Amino acid sequence: MTITSTQTATSVLHLSGNQADSADQYNLADFHFAPIRESIVAREMVKRYMEDMLEYAESDVVIVGAGSAGLSCAWELSKNPNLKIAIIEQSVSPGGGAWLGGQLFSAMVVRKPAHKFLDEVEVPYEDCGDYVVIKHAALFTSTVLSKVLQRPNVKLFNATAVEDLIVRNGTVAGVVTNWALVALNHDTQSCMDPNVIEAKVVVSSCGHDGPMGATGVKRLQSIGLVKKLPGMSCLDMNAAEDKVVEYTREVVPGMIVTGMEVAELDGAPRMGPTFGAMFISGQKAAHCALKALGLPHKLN
Repeated sequence: MTITSTQTATSVLHLSGNQADSADQYNLADFHFAPIRESIVAREMVKRYMEDMLEYAESDVVIVGAGSAGLSCAWELSKNPNLKIAIIEQSVSPGGGAWLGGQLFSAMVVRKPAHKFLDEVEVPYEDCGDYVVIKHAALFTSTVLSKVLQRPNVKLFNATAVEDLIVRNGTVAGVVTNWALVALNHDTQSCMDPNVIEAKVVVSSCGHDGPMGATGVKRLQSIGLVKKLPGMSCLDMNAAEDKVVEYTREVVPGMIVTGMEVAELDGAPRMGPTFGAMFISGQKAAHCALKALGLPHKLN
Protein backbone atom coordinates (compact mmCIF):
# COMPACT_ATOMS: atom_id res chain seq x y z
CA MET A 1 0.00 0.00 0.00
CA THR A 2 1.46 3.35 -1.04
CA ILE A 3 0.37 6.95 -0.70
CA THR A 4 -0.36 8.74 -3.95
CA SER A 5 1.88 11.74 -4.57
CA THR A 6 -1.02 14.08 -5.29
CA GLN A 7 -3.08 13.43 -2.15
CA THR A 8 -2.49 13.72 1.56
CA ALA A 9 -1.65 10.65 3.62
CA THR A 10 -4.80 11.07 5.72
CA SER A 11 -7.32 11.25 2.92
CA VAL A 12 -6.67 9.01 -0.09
CA LEU A 13 -4.99 5.61 -0.24
CA HIS A 14 -3.86 3.85 -3.39
CA LEU A 15 -4.58 0.13 -3.24
CA SER A 16 -1.97 -2.25 -4.61
CA GLY A 17 -1.50 -6.01 -4.54
CA ASN A 18 -3.08 -8.46 -6.96
CA GLN A 19 -4.18 -5.47 -9.09
CA ALA A 20 -1.06 -3.38 -8.79
CA ASP A 21 -1.84 -1.44 -11.98
CA SER A 22 -5.29 -0.41 -10.82
CA ALA A 23 -5.93 3.29 -10.28
CA ASP A 24 -8.73 2.64 -7.77
CA GLN A 25 -8.64 5.02 -4.84
CA TYR A 26 -10.78 5.76 -1.85
CA ASN A 27 -11.14 8.81 0.33
CA LEU A 28 -10.91 8.17 4.07
CA ALA A 29 -12.40 11.58 4.79
CA ASP A 30 -15.67 10.62 3.10
CA PHE A 31 -15.84 6.83 2.97
CA HIS A 32 -18.99 4.79 2.26
CA PHE A 33 -19.44 1.02 1.85
CA ALA A 34 -21.60 -0.38 -0.93
CA PRO A 35 -25.13 -1.12 0.35
CA ILE A 36 -26.16 -4.65 1.37
CA ARG A 37 -29.08 -6.32 3.09
CA GLU A 38 -28.47 -8.32 6.24
CA SER A 39 -30.30 -11.29 4.77
CA ILE A 40 -27.85 -11.38 1.86
CA VAL A 41 -24.93 -11.71 4.27
CA ALA A 42 -26.66 -14.59 6.04
CA ARG A 43 -27.53 -16.36 2.79
CA GLU A 44 -24.01 -16.04 1.37
CA MET A 45 -22.47 -17.62 4.48
CA VAL A 46 -25.04 -20.38 4.89
CA LYS A 47 -25.15 -21.26 1.19
CA ARG A 48 -21.40 -21.65 0.88
CA TYR A 49 -21.02 -23.59 4.11
CA MET A 50 -23.79 -26.00 3.21
CA GLU A 51 -22.37 -26.45 -0.28
CA ASP A 52 -19.04 -27.34 1.33
CA MET A 53 -20.75 -29.83 3.65
CA LEU A 54 -22.43 -31.46 0.67
CA GLU A 55 -19.20 -31.51 -1.33
CA TYR A 56 -16.98 -32.89 1.45
CA ALA A 57 -19.45 -35.42 2.89
CA GLU A 58 -17.35 -37.84 0.86
CA SER A 59 -13.67 -36.89 0.92
CA ASP A 60 -10.49 -38.55 -0.19
CA VAL A 61 -8.66 -37.58 3.00
CA VAL A 62 -9.93 -36.18 6.30
CA ILE A 63 -7.27 -34.60 8.51
CA VAL A 64 -8.25 -34.40 12.17
CA GLY A 65 -6.52 -31.46 13.80
CA ALA A 66 -5.16 -28.32 12.15
CA GLY A 67 -1.95 -27.96 14.12
CA SER A 68 1.47 -27.76 12.52
CA ALA A 69 1.50 -31.45 11.56
CA GLY A 70 -2.04 -31.41 10.18
CA LEU A 71 -1.46 -28.25 8.16
CA SER A 72 1.84 -29.59 6.78
CA CYS A 73 0.04 -32.78 5.77
CA ALA A 74 -2.71 -30.77 4.07
CA TRP A 75 -0.12 -28.68 2.20
CA GLU A 76 1.64 -31.76 0.88
CA LEU A 77 -1.58 -33.54 -0.12
CA SER A 78 -3.07 -30.47 -1.78
CA LYS A 79 -0.30 -30.56 -4.39
CA ASN A 80 -2.44 -33.24 -6.05
CA PRO A 81 -5.37 -31.19 -7.42
CA ASN A 82 -7.50 -34.30 -7.83
CA LEU A 83 -7.65 -35.02 -4.10
CA LYS A 84 -10.49 -33.69 -1.96
CA ILE A 85 -9.14 -32.84 1.51
CA ALA A 86 -11.21 -31.90 4.56
CA ILE A 87 -9.57 -30.57 7.72
CA ILE A 88 -11.53 -30.84 10.98
CA GLU A 89 -10.39 -28.55 13.81
CA GLN A 90 -12.18 -28.34 17.16
CA SER A 91 -10.88 -24.86 17.96
CA VAL A 92 -12.13 -21.66 16.39
CA SER A 93 -8.51 -20.75 15.66
CA PRO A 94 -6.50 -23.39 13.75
CA GLY A 95 -2.80 -23.77 14.41
CA GLY A 96 -2.70 -25.91 17.56
CA GLY A 97 0.31 -25.08 19.72
CA ALA A 98 2.23 -23.42 16.91
CA TRP A 99 1.15 -19.84 17.61
CA LEU A 100 3.94 -19.53 20.19
CA GLY A 101 7.42 -21.02 20.26
CA GLY A 102 7.11 -22.31 23.82
CA GLN A 103 5.67 -21.06 27.12
CA LEU A 104 4.85 -17.43 26.26
CA PHE A 105 7.92 -16.95 24.04
CA SER A 106 7.37 -16.06 20.41
CA ALA A 107 10.40 -17.36 18.46
CA MET A 108 10.13 -20.77 16.77
CA VAL A 109 13.20 -23.02 16.64
CA VAL A 110 13.43 -25.50 13.75
CA ARG A 111 16.29 -28.00 13.49
CA LYS A 112 17.80 -28.67 10.09
CA PRO A 113 17.06 -30.12 7.59
CA ALA A 114 13.41 -29.27 8.30
CA HIS A 115 14.22 -25.71 7.19
CA LYS A 116 13.72 -26.99 3.65
CA PHE A 117 9.99 -27.06 4.36
CA LEU A 118 10.18 -23.41 5.44
CA ASP A 119 11.90 -22.60 2.15
CA GLU A 120 9.10 -24.33 0.28
CA VAL A 121 6.32 -22.39 1.97
CA GLU A 122 8.41 -19.19 1.94
CA VAL A 123 8.71 -18.51 5.67
CA PRO A 124 11.78 -16.35 6.44
CA TYR A 125 14.16 -17.35 9.22
CA GLU A 126 17.55 -16.65 10.79
CA ASP A 127 20.12 -19.35 10.02
CA CYS A 128 21.95 -20.38 13.19
CA GLY A 129 24.01 -23.30 11.90
CA ASP A 130 22.35 -26.61 12.82
CA TYR A 131 19.01 -24.89 13.33
CA VAL A 132 17.03 -21.87 12.18
CA VAL A 133 14.84 -19.44 14.09
CA ILE A 134 11.60 -17.88 12.86
CA LYS A 135 11.08 -14.53 14.55
CA HIS A 136 7.54 -15.46 15.60
CA ALA A 137 5.81 -18.83 15.51
CA ALA A 138 2.65 -17.07 14.35
CA LEU A 139 4.48 -16.06 11.17
CA PHE A 140 4.93 -19.73 10.28
CA THR A 141 1.43 -20.78 11.28
CA SER A 142 -0.38 -17.93 9.57
CA THR A 143 1.67 -18.39 6.40
CA VAL A 144 1.06 -22.13 6.08
CA LEU A 145 -2.59 -21.76 7.06
CA SER A 146 -3.25 -19.05 4.49
CA LYS A 147 -1.52 -21.01 1.73
CA VAL A 148 -3.36 -24.23 2.56
CA LEU A 149 -6.73 -22.47 2.63
CA GLN A 150 -6.11 -20.94 -0.79
CA ARG A 151 -5.89 -24.39 -2.34
CA PRO A 152 -9.16 -25.13 -4.19
CA ASN A 153 -9.23 -28.77 -3.04
CA VAL A 154 -9.01 -28.07 0.71
CA LYS A 155 -11.83 -27.18 3.11
CA LEU A 156 -11.31 -26.33 6.78
CA PHE A 157 -14.22 -27.01 9.13
CA ASN A 158 -13.15 -25.28 12.33
CA ALA A 159 -15.11 -25.10 15.59
CA THR A 160 -15.96 -28.71 14.70
CA ALA A 161 -14.99 -31.75 16.77
CA VAL A 162 -14.43 -35.35 15.72
CA GLU A 163 -16.42 -37.32 18.27
CA ASP A 164 -15.85 -40.77 16.82
CA LEU A 165 -14.66 -42.78 13.84
CA ILE A 166 -16.56 -44.66 11.17
CA VAL A 167 -15.14 -48.21 11.27
CA ARG A 168 -16.18 -51.02 8.95
CA ASN A 169 -14.66 -54.50 9.35
CA GLY A 170 -11.56 -53.14 11.06
CA THR A 171 -11.02 -50.37 8.53
CA VAL A 172 -11.42 -46.67 9.36
CA ALA A 173 -13.79 -45.22 6.77
CA GLY A 174 -14.49 -41.69 8.01
CA VAL A 175 -15.21 -39.47 11.00
CA VAL A 176 -18.18 -38.60 13.19
CA THR A 177 -18.44 -34.84 13.77
CA ASN A 178 -20.32 -32.32 15.83
CA TRP A 179 -20.06 -28.63 16.63
CA ALA A 180 -17.20 -28.31 19.14
CA LEU A 181 -19.40 -26.46 21.64
CA VAL A 182 -21.89 -29.31 21.52
CA ALA A 183 -19.18 -31.96 21.89
CA LEU A 184 -17.79 -30.20 24.95
CA ASN A 185 -21.22 -29.91 26.59
CA HIS A 186 -22.93 -33.25 26.02
CA ASP A 187 -23.38 -33.66 29.77
CA THR A 188 -25.17 -30.32 30.13
CA GLN A 189 -27.93 -30.85 27.57
CA SER A 190 -30.11 -33.46 25.99
CA CYS A 191 -28.54 -35.61 23.27
CA MET A 192 -27.66 -34.00 19.97
CA ASP A 193 -26.76 -36.57 17.34
CA PRO A 194 -23.64 -35.94 15.24
CA ASN A 195 -22.89 -35.65 11.55
CA VAL A 196 -20.51 -37.77 9.44
CA ILE A 197 -17.88 -37.47 6.73
CA GLU A 198 -16.88 -40.56 4.79
CA ALA A 199 -13.22 -40.73 3.76
CA LYS A 200 -10.91 -43.12 1.99
CA VAL A 201 -8.17 -42.18 4.46
CA VAL A 202 -8.23 -40.45 7.86
CA VAL A 203 -5.09 -38.69 9.14
CA SER A 204 -5.20 -38.19 12.90
CA SER A 205 -3.08 -35.27 14.11
CA CYS A 206 -4.83 -34.51 17.39
CA GLY A 207 -1.64 -33.83 19.32
CA HIS A 208 -0.51 -35.14 22.69
CA ASP A 209 -3.02 -36.23 25.30
CA GLY A 210 -5.36 -33.72 26.87
CA PRO A 211 -9.04 -32.73 26.85
CA MET A 212 -9.19 -33.04 23.04
CA GLY A 213 -5.77 -34.55 22.29
CA ALA A 214 -4.81 -38.05 21.12
CA THR A 215 -8.48 -38.78 20.56
CA GLY A 216 -7.84 -40.84 17.44
CA VAL A 217 -5.54 -43.42 18.98
CA LYS A 218 -7.53 -43.48 22.22
CA ARG A 219 -10.61 -44.45 20.24
CA LEU A 220 -8.68 -47.15 18.38
CA GLN A 221 -7.59 -48.57 21.72
CA SER A 222 -11.12 -48.51 23.13
CA ILE A 223 -12.42 -50.66 20.25
CA GLY A 224 -9.48 -53.05 20.32
CA LEU A 225 -7.72 -52.02 17.11
CA VAL A 226 -4.74 -50.74 19.12
CA LYS A 227 -3.64 -53.00 21.99
CA LYS A 228 -1.27 -50.72 23.91
CA LEU A 229 -1.20 -46.95 24.39
CA PRO A 230 1.81 -46.21 26.61
CA GLY A 231 1.56 -42.43 26.37
CA MET A 232 4.17 -39.83 25.64
CA SER A 233 7.51 -40.18 27.45
CA CYS A 234 9.59 -37.41 29.05
CA LEU A 235 11.31 -34.71 27.04
CA ASP A 236 14.34 -35.57 24.92
CA MET A 237 14.57 -33.27 21.91
CA ASN A 238 17.26 -35.22 20.07
CA ALA A 239 15.43 -38.55 20.30
CA ALA A 240 11.90 -37.18 20.07
CA GLU A 241 11.91 -35.52 16.67
CA ASP A 242 13.54 -38.45 14.88
CA LYS A 243 11.12 -40.92 16.49
CA VAL A 244 8.01 -38.90 15.68
CA VAL A 245 8.95 -38.87 11.99
CA GLU A 246 10.06 -42.50 12.02
CA TYR A 247 6.85 -43.76 13.65
CA THR A 248 4.46 -41.73 11.45
CA ARG A 249 2.52 -44.42 9.62
CA GLU A 250 -0.78 -46.09 8.79
CA VAL A 251 -1.64 -47.62 12.17
CA VAL A 252 -4.73 -49.52 11.08
CA PRO A 253 -6.24 -49.76 7.60
CA GLY A 254 -7.58 -46.34 6.66
CA MET A 255 -6.01 -44.36 9.53
CA ILE A 256 -2.62 -42.63 9.65
CA VAL A 257 -1.22 -41.01 12.79
CA THR A 258 1.08 -37.99 12.69
CA GLY A 259 2.60 -35.37 14.98
CA MET A 260 2.63 -35.67 18.77
CA GLU A 261 -0.16 -38.23 18.67
CA VAL A 262 2.56 -40.59 17.42
CA ALA A 263 4.39 -40.12 20.73
CA GLU A 264 1.23 -41.05 22.65
CA LEU A 265 0.86 -44.22 20.59
CA ASP A 266 4.48 -45.39 20.73
CA GLY A 267 5.77 -43.95 24.01
CA ALA A 268 8.24 -41.67 22.24
CA PRO A 269 9.69 -38.71 24.14
CA ARG A 270 8.09 -35.30 23.97
CA MET A 271 10.11 -32.74 22.07
CA GLY A 272 9.19 -29.46 23.71
CA PRO A 273 9.57 -26.17 21.81
CA THR A 274 11.23 -27.38 18.61
CA PHE A 275 8.96 -27.90 15.65
CA GLY A 276 10.74 -29.49 12.69
CA ALA A 277 9.33 -32.96 13.31
CA MET A 278 5.81 -31.58 13.10
CA PHE A 279 6.41 -30.38 9.54
CA ILE A 280 8.17 -33.51 8.34
CA SER A 281 5.83 -35.91 10.13
CA GLY A 282 2.92 -34.11 8.44
CA GLN A 283 4.60 -34.43 5.05
CA LYS A 284 5.33 -38.12 5.67
CA ALA A 285 1.71 -38.67 6.71
CA ALA A 286 0.64 -37.16 3.39
CA HIS A 287 2.76 -39.69 1.52
CA CYS A 288 1.40 -42.49 3.71
CA ALA A 289 -2.05 -41.33 2.63
CA LEU A 290 -1.01 -41.26 -1.02
CA LYS A 291 0.31 -44.81 -0.67
CA ALA A 292 -2.95 -45.94 0.95
CA LEU A 293 -4.85 -44.36 -1.94
CA GLY A 294 -2.70 -46.20 -4.46
CA LEU A 295 -1.13 -42.98 -5.75
CA PRO A 296 2.53 -42.11 -6.37
CA HIS A 297 4.37 -41.32 -3.13
CA LYS A 298 7.86 -40.72 -1.77
CA LEU A 299 8.05 -43.50 0.80
CA ASN A 300 10.72 -46.16 0.47
